Amino acid sequence: MTLDLHGFGPALAAGTLMTIKLALSALVLGLVLGLLGALARTSSIKPLQWLGGTYSTIVRGVPELLWVLLIYFGTVNLMRSLGESLGYPALELNAFAAGTIALGLCFGSYATEVFRGAILAIPKGHREAGMALGLSSGRILWRVILPQMWRIALPGLGNLFMILMKDTALVSVIGLEEIMRRSQIAVTASKEPFTFYMVAAFIYLGLTILAMIGMHWLEKRAGRGFKRSAA
Repeated sequence: MTLDLHGFGPALAAGTLMTIKLALSALVLGLVLGLLGALARTSSIKPLQWLGGTYSTIVRGVPELLWVLLIYFGTVNLMRSLGESLGYPALELNAFAAGTIALGLCFGSYATEVFRGAILAIPKGHREAGMALGLSSGRILWRVILPQMWRIALPGLGNLFMILMKDTALVSVIGLEEIMRRSQIAVTASKEPFTFYMVAAFIYLGLTILAMIGMHWLEKRAGRGFKRSAA
């Protein structure tokens, strides 16, 4: 028995590539937002604590699908006004950009809590040792806190990335031609929903396995010095 994709194999491959691009773009944005949110939440400045906590609470309290729709449709008038002021009246936020922003916001809100937990898990004595050596706050953060934070946070971030990979399917509702959108088009043309949705499931599973292998390698690399010192 052979699997007949009715000529939609290249389209599914293109959708897979789009899914990977979307996931990686949202990951970069989410890591930046998560790190900033965690630094704000662990700051001694009350307004920054409030800002980081508010971002994390509000974004996590709204479903990811709603964020995709709100950002895509809610920015129409804003982008039109901005375009008119810049001389580009047709300026708009495309589906890829909207998906990246929405998924990046959601990833960042959860990553904020992962980073925050990792920072709090670092013994206070390490920071005090840096101060005793005369290091500035910036150097303590860069040379002492962040390297340890990444090692502690990696397992949690890996789980979030696998969730993010699957959440990319939500962006199909605004027309981005990733795996799910390409599968839906193939189903409409071929009338074989089981075949194409099963293929999509296997593609997502394959991407998840690759992500797990990559995270395992990163965790081993990040923990090398720690394991040697523990031995």
